[in-house]
Amino acid sequence: MLRAGRMSYSTYLRPRRLRMTLPLPLALLILFSGIALAHPSQTAELSSGQQKLARITVVPWPADIQAGAGQLPITQSFSISLTGYSDARLERAGERFLRNLSRQTGIPLKEYSPNAASAVLVVHTDRASLPVQDMDEDESYTLDVTSSGAKLNAPNPLGILHGFETFLQLVQATPDGFAAPAVHIEDKPRFPWRGLSMDVSRHFISFEALKRNIDGLAAVKMNVLHLHLSDDQGFRVESKVFPKLQELGSDGLYYTQTQIRELIEYARDRGIRIVPEFDMPGHSTSWFVGYPELGSAPGPYSIERRWGIFDPVMDPTRDETYKFLDKFIGEMTALFPDRYFHIGGDEVNGKQWDANAGIQEFMRAHDLKDDAALQQYFTVRVQKIVSKHHKFMIGWDEILGPGMPKDIVIQSWRGQDSLAAAAQQGYRGLLSSGYYLDGMWHASQHYAVDPMSNADAKLTSDQQKLILGGEACMWAEFASEENIDSRLWPRTAAIAERLWSPQRVQDVDSMYRRIDALSWRLEFLGLTHRSSYTAMLGRLAGTDNMAPLRLLGDLLEPASLHTREQAAIKAGEIETSETPLNRMVDAIPPESESARDFSATVNAFVASKFTDATAESILRNTFASWQQNDGQLRVRIEGNSLLRELAPISRNLALLGASGLQALNYIDNKEPAPDGWKAAQLVIINQAQAPQADVLLGVAPSVEALVQASANDPSAYGASH
Repeated sequence: MLRAGRMSYSTYLRPRRLRMTLPLPLALLILFSGIALAHPSQTAELSSGQQKLARITVVPWPADIQAGAGQLPITQSFSISLTGYSDARLERAGERFLRNLSRQTGIPLKEYSPNAASAVLVVHTDRASLPVQDMDEDESYTLDVTSSGAKLNAPNPLGILHGFETFLQLVQATPDGFAAPAVHIEDKPRFPWRGLSMDVSRHFISFEALKRNIDGLAAVKMNVLHLHLSDDQGFRVESKVFPKLQELGSDGLYYTQTQIRELIEYARDRGIRIVPEFDMPGHSTSWFVGYPELGSAPGPYSIERRWGIFDPVMDPTRDETYKFLDKFIGEMTALFPDRYFHIGGDEVNGKQWDANAGIQEFMRAHDLKDDAALQQYFTVRVQKIVSKHHKFMIGWDEILGPGMPKDIVIQSWRGQDSLAAAAQQGYRGLLSSGYYLDGMWHASQHYAVDPMSNADAKLTSDQQKLILGGEACMWAEFASEENIDSRLWPRTAAIAERLWSPQRVQDVDSMYRRIDALSWRLEFLGLTHRSSYTAMLGRLAGTDNMAPLRLLGDLLEPASLHTREQAAIKAGEIETSETPLNRMVDAIPPESESARDFSATVNAFVASKFTDATAESILRNTFASWQQNDGQLRVRIEGNSLLRELAPISRNLALLGASGLQALNYIDNKEPAPDGWKAAQLVIINQAQAPQADVLLGVAPSVEALVQASANDPSAYGASH
């Protein structure tokens, strides 16, 4: 139980984390429609060109792509030549492209051909990029692949970088060896701002992890890494002007300025801008540990270990606060060359302001009617400081208010309506609502969210141009060095496609097929979203014989953040930055591929009116394996404290297997399942669907669909036996 007087855990929940709640029938529709199997008859109806395109696994899908005849073999004689404009960055990009292609195929490759006539891939660049990458630069490219060679053309190096990534994704294993299909591609992004916001404050993410995830962003043509560098739980970058920020506010976990410069250069080489965020005036406890005079209440302060919205907030009434921020922002804008500087600005509860007599007197003297007006006063003054240092200010929804110039950018956690309202007032904006990766949504749910939803009806054409794109967000309450990649990939690729590809690109089946192919390619870049899962399962199992645990883990998905937090409240616990992230919920990916495949098999069997013998055989074997696995896993669970919480989940999976087998028996016997049996199975399924140990059995809805189908009259159809 929580002690009397302590705030309930629910008050810590971050409002901007609110999830989109889908009605169950709609959620099931999205689930099933996103994973339906294509029947051979459907494939046969496609034209030859469409069939060729259906085998291509490029993510994001190009703006215009046409299939050609034949394919370009990838052999040891493959080489590239740079023509037109060239610089050191392009040369490094070419070398990196060849290394990645070699790693992907296992074929040793040459570096460059001395002249274009002998090169397999001729790369032509018209002109240089800007010294500091800008949002408005041309990122387009054209790529032509034939059976005899390939040409990649772009106005500047940014397009070449994107074209290299497309070529790598075209290469596939074929009966004749590795090859790229003949295609003509004319490609450009739909939105100029396609980003990922990474919270490195709540849990510190290492420099090397940032670098490998920059490689992942480049692979899917994202162009912004937004680093959330300060919050209540930590201040994560070195300040030489105010060194106590990192010395006392970081637990020793921060990036040096040398590392930041290296990271910026590393990202620029890959066509990615780095935008820093220093949250103010709230979410700022870590600032006050070293500089308590910035706060609106006397110190001392300590680094916050819990999650949520806390009282500490900067004092907006003291000139000394703005002098401090002027020096600090001056230092950081010199370190980060990007034109945009993020001040956060979200979730101020105002309690310290309300309790401070001096601040209340200041509000009366300046006719500031409430805390929102006081925060707006602060934001206006900070914007002038940011502008003085030649940057554009960006912040969350809360920064929009009277007196703000039109050159600021609003990042919306409130949704498309808030984004459109800002555009109607003449403000540029980014969408993040619907792209919160820490919410554990499926890729299909993120894919369905579009920054321009309803914009056609609400906005003029000029106002629509103010919507710059969007950013996926990865808040790090439950992210660690081990599992951060699995929380980002491959789902970030679905968001990348929404922000790059034409709005008409909506095929969920195609999206899943292509991000599944991308997923293993990302491992060649050093990402650990697959390998870390295996390593974490090994720790849980305590042995390299992980088969029973792997079977169960592959079918599980993490429960929502709200569910996990409420479970902690019920258990009388508060999860903090010091809570070990070593349970099954921390190891498994947010979306179960095995559950998705199983659902597709159920769908195929039901759609065939129970005549698909192959699907039924797969289902029978699967259900039997679930039953057998429970006994094998229980032997491992005994005596293992990390696995003990999984025992009832394993038992529920076995019961689902029994329900599925009996449903198949009723279908094969062409007799509807008795009402009493169906009711009993639905009780079992409902129990299995309930979150336990902060995880969900991802297969339960599909078992329910099969049980419901068996309760119909199977004699009306041709059963598979």
